[in-house]
This record gives sequence, C-alpha cells and structure tokens, in this order.
Amino acid sequence: MIMRSINLNGLEIHAGAGTSRVTERLGQWHAENVAARIWRGDGSVWVKDPLLAQDTPELSNRLGWLDLPATMVESLVEIEGFVAEVKAVGFTRAVVLGMGGSSLIAEVWAGVFGAAQGFLPVTILDSTYPLAVAGIAASGDLATTLFLVSSKSGGTLETLSFFNFFYDKLSRLKENPGENFVALTDPGSKLEVLARERGFRKIFPTPAEVGGRYSALTPFGLLPAALLGLPLKTLLQRAQLMMAACAVGIKVADNPALRLGAFMGELARSGRDKLTLVLSSKLQPFAVWLEQLIAESTGKKGNGLVPVIVAGYDDLPFSGRDDKPANDRLYLFLRLADDDNTAFDQAWSRVRTTSEPAALITLAERVDLAQEIWRFEMATAAAGAVLEINPFDQPDVEAAKIGARQAMLAWQESGSLPVLARLVDEVDLKVSGSQQFVGIADLNDALERFMSAAVFGDYIALLVYLPQSHELASSLELLQQQLQQRCRVPVTIGYGPRFLHSTGQLHKGDGNHGLFLQISGGAAADDLPLPGSGYSFATLIAAQAQGDYQALLQAGRRILAITLSDLKYDAICRFLQEMSDNL
Repeated sequence: MIMRSINLNGLEIHAGAGTSRVTERLGQWHAENVAARIWRGDGSVWVKDPLLAQDTPELSNRLGWLDLPATMVESLVEIEGFVAEVKAVGFTRAVVLGMGGSSLIAEVWAGVFGAAQGFLPVTILDSTYPLAVAGIAASGDLATTLFLVSSKSGGTLETLSFFNFFYDKLSRLKENPGENFVALTDPGSKLEVLARERGFRKIFPTPAEVGGRYSALTPFGLLPAALLGLPLKTLLQRAQLMMAACAVGIKVADNPALRLGAFMGELARSGRDKLTLVLSSKLQPFAVWLEQLIAESTGKKGNGLVPVIVAGYDDLPFSGRDDKPANDRLYLFLRLADDDNTAFDQAWSRVRTTSEPAALITLAERVDLAQEIWRFEMATAAAGAVLEINPFDQPDVEAAKIGARQAMLAWQESGSLPVLARLVDEVDLKVSGSQQFVGIADLNDALERFMSAAVFGDYIALLVYLPQSHELASSLELLQQQLQQRCRVPVTIGYGPRFLHSTGQLHKGDGNHGLFLQISGGAAADDLPLPGSGYSFATLIAAQAQGDYQALLQAGRRILAITLSDLKYDAICRFLQEMSDNL
C-alpha cells in the first residue's frame, strides 16, 4: 500500500494593492518578536500598555488554545472510553444543547463527516423556537438519546432551558434521567454543580483558559467528533502539524498563521472589511465556525471583519455600483482536493483576473480541517493585533442578553412583553394565517426606505428568529440575492438566537456599517412550556428578539423589524418567498 505523505495545507496570498502593507506588517512583527510574545502569553501584543494588558480580563488568561493539539492527547483515552461505554449501553444518537462556540464545531463535524458506521449521529439544538425544540423530541427515542449540555460559563440561558425541558421529558420515562446527560463546562461552574446534583452520566471539564470560540479542540469539539467516529488522534496530529509550523523560532514571513493574520488585518484596516468566504461544497459547514470566530473576535471598538458566506460561485467576484469591483472586499477560498471543484476553480480564476485581494487555502482531505482550526485561531488573534483590539473578549454581547432579561421580567410581572419604541419606518405585521397576506404595500414601502439607506461600505444582515429548514433557507437565499442585486452590498444571514453568540458582537461593535432586517414571529402557534420557569419557549425567543432589537437601537444601528405574529412556520416561509418576489 502506498502511504500518502502528510503535508501542511497550502496557502497562497495575493494581497494586490495591499501587498506592501502586509509585507511591512510582517517585518514589524519580526522586529518586535511578536510570535514568541504570543506563545509566552504576552497580552501587550494586543493592549500596548504591559500593565494594562496583564490586568485585562479575557486577555492574559485566554491563550490556552495555543498548545491544545499537544495537551489534549492525554484526554483521548477518557473520551474514547466514554464513547465505547455509551455505545455499549445502547445510546443511538447524541444531541448537543449549546450556543456559539460550545456547539458550532459539533455542527461542523456532523455536516462535513456525518456518523461513521456503528457510531452515533450528532444533532445540534441551538434555537429556542418551540418548533425546533419539539423537533428534537419527536425525531428519535429520548430514552436512547445522549444529551451533551455544553456551556463554558455554565450559565447560558438557552442551554439550561433546553436541559430543563428534556430532563423533565426523560423524568417521565425513566427512574434516573440524569444518566442521559453529559456536562461540558468549566470547572466550578453552575452547570457542574447542577450535573452533580442531577446525577449526570459524565462531566467533562473544559479548560478555563480557553475562550468559547477558541475551544474547538477541547471536549466541546472532541467529544462530538468521537461520538461520530472521527479519528481523534489523527485530528490532533494534523493540528500539531500547523502548530509546529507556527512555533517559536519560525520566521514570521514563513509562519502560515501570521501571514494570513497580517493579510486579514491589514486589508481590513485599508477598508476591505468584507471577508468573503468561499468553500468547496464538502467543506461548506465549516463556514459558520469561521464566521463566529472572525466576527466575534474582530468586531469591536469600531472595527471588524464582516464574514460573508458564499453558497454559490456564479456572482464572484462581487461588483459594486455601476458593476465595478466592490473595493471593500477581500476573498478567502478553502479548496478540498477531493471535491467537485469545477465551479469553485472558475470562481477563483475570475477573482484572480480582477486583482482583487484573495487567499487560497488547499486541503488534501477533510481531516485537514483540524489544521485550519488552529491556523484560523492564530490568524484571527494576529488580525486583532493589527486592528488594535482584544480578540478574546465580547463586550457588546451582553447588551442583547440584558434586553432579553428585562423583557422576561416584564412578562413575569404583567403577562406580556413590553411594547418597544419603534422607528418611524418600523413594520409590525399582524398577519393572518390565510393565503391573503395583508400589509404587503406597507411592507414594500418600508423595505424601499430601508434599502435606500444602504451606501457603499455597508452590509445588510438578515436576523431571522426562526428555526433552520430547507424551505426557509431557500426563501432567505432568494431574499439575500434580491437585496444584494438591489443594494449592491453584501447580505448575511443569521439565525437567532444563535447569532447573538457570534456575529451579534460585530453587529453592535463595528463601525456602524450594518443595516439589520429582523424577522420574527409565529412561535406562539407551536408553543411549548418551559418546565419550572413560568414561561414558554415562544415567550423566550420573542424576548430575545426584543432584547437584540433594543441593543441595536441603543447602539444607533439602522433596523427594520418584521414581526409575523399570527402565522405558522410554513406560512412564514411562503410569506418571505412572496416578499422576495415583490422586491
């Protein structure tokens, strides 16, 4: 048998007019010994005052991800032994209950690899929409479902709400419902205490010095990977390969993570802050993990790289006004050798012929994604140094949570959510369930005013408080295309409340370049009570949408909210289709 040599993933960088800036940055990093300072945990790489850097929360104690490919090897026996145990006792599937960094990597593994023969399929629940929660309950035997309760802080509202719901369900089916649950959390957290009280099958402690979005190579990512049957040792070895290529002593100009970080950071500083992510089709699920890492790490203090996930290749490169190249873009292509890359390669060629700044990363096989996890963590941290921000905190994420808590308190006191102050062009559609959708004329007028506010350098974000499905995705992709064609700005799609734990930071922390179209409603038609809380999932997701709206409004953002209160989910999908057709 011929053994394939294992190589570092390829990296081509074509910075165009930004080449001199990138070269100068790499030279500066070499002179300032930045690589070695990152490895020894020197926070002054990001916060220039060494004393302030030492005292900055979520900076001096957030660099534990650097050596995870090596340190996590000692955990593999425990993780793989646990997987053998749950298979032996008859568990048939696993469900990750989590948000953001605690769950997105599990979604990547499940989407890119699926479950190997004899292992457990893994599903992710990160939507508080009642239909999504009910779908998990109805899609398999709860008695043989293993729930991974994943929360770094141990206090994530959504995660604990999911746990309470399914623990209540299982308590009606078996004497010891706790044996169906596993906790993944930092030592000493509220979730760890809860897990001991309720008799969880297992508690996997996660490293406290690793932030949530940098935790893919901790048990948050490794346990779901093992349940799917992925080769953990191979994944860590591939990540070690990239780690070694970026070790102390490697010249900065040869460091594949710092080169990418300099490219991303310097192009963003020059105004090219729309990072267009183009992936081979088999790698597409990896885009949501990249989106969270990059957006939440860089989107603060008036800065930010806006990840724009591309599903199709036909419109690349994007054009701006008058069909000229949109010079606020940079392109990042990830190519998997073992894929049908005909359209992908054509798109790469078109982008290159325009001299738009672009990078191409080449993977030989899917397990090489582990290299990219580590590379992008280092590159994103390095881009933060260029932008002079702390890439490990999330100062604006809490704003939406505060608004949601305030809305929930109002509901508990009065039995209804507060009436929010609305902008003059706000639309609150109380649409009936009939096929005759009312209010379309008013909505079209509001949408026209909304779109007319978009100028060069902006982006539009669709904030959709609905559960994902093929039908909804088709409607949203059509809406995305129509808005892009009309406004000539990039359009992103985020599902709430999951995006609150990722791109939500960017939305409130960047330089106010976003226009936000919030779409919510319909949850009450399929409502579920949330045991022990006094409220329901429909109330919770409505409060989260309100909290986000308030936070965006307080941050001075441009927002149009469409509340489809009386429609069921399938009717909302049809409504969005009609709305797109009328643009």
